[in-house]
Amino acid sequence: MPASRHPNLPDNQVPHWEEVEFEPVAECRIFDVVSKRFRHPERESEGEFYVIRTRDWVNVIPITPDFEMVLVNQFRFGVKKNSWEIPGGVMDPGEDPVVAGLRELQEETGFTSKSARLLGSVRPNPAIQNNSCHIVLAERASKTADLKWDEHEEIVTKTVPIETVFEMAQSGEIFHSLVLNALLLFYPEWQKIQARRRSRQSSVRVLNFDAQASGRDDS
Repeated sequence: MPASRHPNLPDNQVPHWEEVEFEPVAECRIFDVVSKRFRHPERESEGEFYVIRTRDWVNVIPITPDFEMVLVNQFRFGVKKNSWEIPGGVMDPGEDPVVAGLRELQEETGFTSKSARLLGSVRPNPAIQNNSCHIVLAERASKTADLKWDEHEEIVTKTVPIETVFEMAQSGEIFHSLVLNALLLFYPEWQKIQARRRSRQSSVRVLNFDAQASGRDDS
């Protein structure tokens, strides 16, 4: 069945509704709820929609020199279950994602990294939320600092081989959608890491073979 579209719009483009009214509904500790009225650009019809306004978030993929990933386990009140995740948290307004990610990593786990970069950014739920979640890759992470948990935080930290982390995601043991999203963004980087490791291992085997061959020639 062909995709339906407005007759006055090009293929694969939907109308951009105009915001015409805004009204606060609730102010909570970590987010606000607002009511917004939008108008359709062609039909002129209007509708009321609720939006959760909150600050941006950051999630960190910490990789140790042994190619293990630092995971955290904590109780999540929304689902009333413990959840295996990567470190992360709420960013301060205007804060750089890498700076925020390294801060959250250190506070939650005591791990630090001097080699971190932004992998990408996603929208947690564009239907009802206005914020972004930024994914930071922190390589050569090591435990060098003290923990600094928030008031209600209780976190278990463990390092897990990267292949096992992907298995945990496949099996459903890791079920947090933003963590799964981060692993998706990280997967191409993991393939590059594996390729570099295979190349080094191959070079070592060649050097060992040459050394053995040279030893036989000398004898």
